[in-house]
Parts: sequence; C-alpha cells; structure tokens
Amino acid sequence: MADTLRRLVNTSAYNVLQEKLEAWYKDYHLISCDQNLNRCCELVELTSKVQGQLFTILSLTAREGGQYAGVDTLKSRFLPWLGSSLFITSSGVTTDTSLNLIQESMEKEKKIRALSNSHEQEMQKMETQLSAARLQLDTMKQELADGEFELNDMKNRSATTLLASEEEILQLKADLRASRDQTDMYKRKLDVLDDFERQIRTLKDEVSYLTAEKSLLQDRITRSRSSSPLPRRSRSPSPLPFLRSDSPTRAQLTNASRHSRLVTRFTDIYANERLDAQNLLSRYIDDLEMVQRILFISTVESFHAAKMAFRQFKLRVRKTLSPTHIGQESLDDAVLDYIVRNLDLYDIQSSVNDVIRAMNVNPKISFPPEIDFILISSFIREMCRLAFAMQTLEPPLDLAFTTDGELYSESKYRRSYDSEFTAPLVAYHVWPALMEGNDVIVKGEAFTKRGALWSPRRSRSRSCSPNCSRGSSPSRALASTSRSSSPSRLSPSRL
Repeated sequence: MADTLRRLVNTSAYNVLQEKLEAWYKDYHLISCDQNLNRCCELVELTSKVQGQLFTILSLTAREGGQYAGVDTLKSRFLPWLGSSLFITSSGVTTDTSLNLIQESMEKEKKIRALSNSHEQEMQKMETQLSAARLQLDTMKQELADGEFELNDMKNRSATTLLASEEEILQLKADLRASRDQTDMYKRKLDVLDDFERQIRTLKDEVSYLTAEKSLLQDRITRSRSSSPLPRRSRSPSPLPFLRSDSPTRAQLTNASRHSRLVTRFTDIYANERLDAQNLLSRYIDDLEMVQRILFISTVESFHAAKMAFRQFKLRVRKTLSPTHIGQESLDDAVLDYIVRNLDLYDIQSSVNDVIRAMNVNPKISFPPEIDFILISSFIREMCRLAFAMQTLEPPLDLAFTTDGELYSESKYRRSYDSEFTAPLVAYHVWPALMEGNDVIVKGEAFTKRGALWSPRRSRSRSCSPNCSRGSSPSRALASTSRSSSPSRLSPSRL
C-alpha cells in the first residue's frame, strides 16, 4: 500500500488536475464546444484514474487491517457516500425535466455552433490581416535592408573621398611648407646680397674718401714744395698751421665732459636697460646663456653699425664742407665739430635694421620663430646712439675684441656670479669691456667655465650658412685697419 501511495504522491495527480482545470477555465470562452467536451472528458478520465488508484489503496489498506478491521469506517462513511453519489441524479429528475434539459442542451449547442462559426470567421479575418501585416513587415524589412546597403555604400564612398581629401591636404601642406622654406631661403639670400651690396657701397665710399684725402695731401705737398726749392730749410710760412689750428673747436672744448657723460651712460645701460631687455627676453627664451649671448652680440653689432654709419656720415659732411671750407681750423676739425653739433641727423633706424639683420644671420644665437629680434629694438637703439656719440671723441671709445674660449683677464672683465672662479677660460661674454686705445675704461663681464674650448655651444641660428656671419665681414676688417691708418689722423711725419 505504501508503494502505491508513494507513486500517487510522486505523480502529483491532483496538481495536474488543478492546473488543467485552471487552463480550461481561462480558455473556455475562446475554444469550441468539441474542445471543451474533450477537455472535460480528459478531466473525467484523469479523475477516474485517480479514483481507481484510491480504490486500490482503500482495498490494500482494508486487507492489511485483517478480516474485521475498518468495517465500521466502511459502513459509516464509504457505503453511504457511494449510494448517494450513484443515485442522487436519478432520484430527483423526471421525464419532462430530462426533455427540457435535452432541448436546452440543443439550443446551447446551436448557439455554440453559431459562436464557433463567427469565431472562425473572425479568426480567418484576423489571419488574413495578420498575413497582410506580415507581408507589409517583410516589405519594410526589405526596404530597410536596401536603405542599410545604400547607407553603407555612401559611408564607404565618403570614407574613400575623405581619405583622398586628407592625402590632398597633406600634399598641399607639404608643398606649402616647401614653398615657405624656399621663400625663407631666398629671403636670406637677398639679405646676404643686400649686406654685400651695402658693404660694397661702404668700401666704395671709403675708397673715394681715401682718394680725395690722397689728392688733397698731394696738392698740399706740391704747393709746399713749389713754394720753396729747399724743403728741408726752415721757412716762415709753414703749412703746418693750416693742418691744425691753435684755437680749439666746440668738439675739442667739450671732449672731456662728453667723455665722462658717455662712459656714465654706458654703465647705466649695463645696469638698467640691459636688465630690462634680459627680463623681456626671458619671457620667450628659457636659456639664460642664450639671452645673455643675444644681448652681448646686439651690443657688439650696435657698435659696429654705429661706426659704419659714422664713417658714412663723416664722408657726406666732408664732401659737403670741402668746397666751401675757409678758416684757420682744419677740414677734419670742422667736420667733427659739425657732427658734434648735429648728432640728431644720425639715421639711427637704419643702424637698428642693420643690427637686427646681422643678428638674424649670426650662427651663435637663435630666437623663437614666432618672435623677432625687433623685440629688443629699444635697447639696440640706445646702444647705437651711444656708440655713434663715442665716435666723436678724441680718441674715440670702442669695445674690446672678444672671442669665446679666450684667456680670462682680470684687467678687462669680472666674472659673473654663476661662473667657475677657478676656470682660466671664458665660455661666453655677458657684457663687453669699454676701451680707449689700449686702456680699459669700464670692465666687462664674462662667464668662465672649465673646458670652454672642448665643449663649444652648438649653433642654433636661423641663418642658412655660418659663412654669412658678420664676424668674417670684409668691412669689419677694413674698419679695424682704418682706425690705425686713417688719413685724417696722419701726422706730417708719416707723410
């Protein structure tokens, strides 16, 4: 009995019966009459099977209890229930009632058939609409697939076009860069040619000046020799007073005061304007050494440009005054006195442009490409004005000759605060020394470092070639030699 009961429990027959009843209740009004009857018969069959298993369990249980066990329970409960369930239907039903029930069942079947037919028609309509909707959905899916294909095709074409346009842009950028480089190269060549032409003009002016001086001196020598057949004998009308007058000019009278004022101005520029320019350059250049090199080279180039401008200005003044010069003073004194009185006629902007052009081709310095050396034009202007005024002194003031790696001299320089004080060589110069002939008037400043000759700083200039440096300019060599052998300062003994 226990095995039969265990199998009944494992099959969960009542759970299955309950689920089928609930499913039938949900679908009762949706399915046909035949389907409802089939489900009812299925439930009856399932109930009969469960009742058969229960009757089997009842029989086995009564058998296990013995011959008389369970008799009272069967008499009091099972037999009355069995009799009432079998005869309860037939006891209260008459013949008329059964006919009425049959008629009602027939009417219900007709209604059910009508409902079933209408339901089937509605189902057919819904199936037709569903098939039409499915067809429309398939059409839309096909259109969507065609649209995706066209979109992918357009993406591929646009990507190909974009790649081609990017390649064209890169090619155009490369061509533009090459053309700019070529333009910069041509500009540098034009600057070099302009520099050479300017030097050629300067040399031609100096040659004409020297030729005029030579012809003038030859005329004086010829007149002095023609006035006396014995040139070595003493004579009263000596030509020497005509070369140098005893009465001092304005330039000679103010020479000492101008000398003191210009030297003081030189030290003031070192203490003030130089530091201002250094702070200005430090905003764009992080390397302090490069900043100090730029300021030093701008100072040297300013003196060079001012000396060249002074010579040209002196030549023009001499040509202007020579036809009308009359008096006891010499022509050179008159020219110098005129320059001292008219320093405002000096074209300082031309010298500033020459300095900036020379710095652009200097191989020792560089500058960010977005900034130009015109940033320190005010400092260059002051140095050019000072250098031009120093050329009017007797003797003129000039800067000491410098070169990187030279032996450090205590008489010409003092070391910068960050120098190696035991190093014997100068790595680079911070400020030049001011010279009067061979005497040092104002000391310069230099940065000393060991191994200055063995670790030179690599050039970072924007120039096209180091050969374009102003250090090897022939006009500078001519300027260094013309100081010692200028015809305007030749004494009669040298003649």
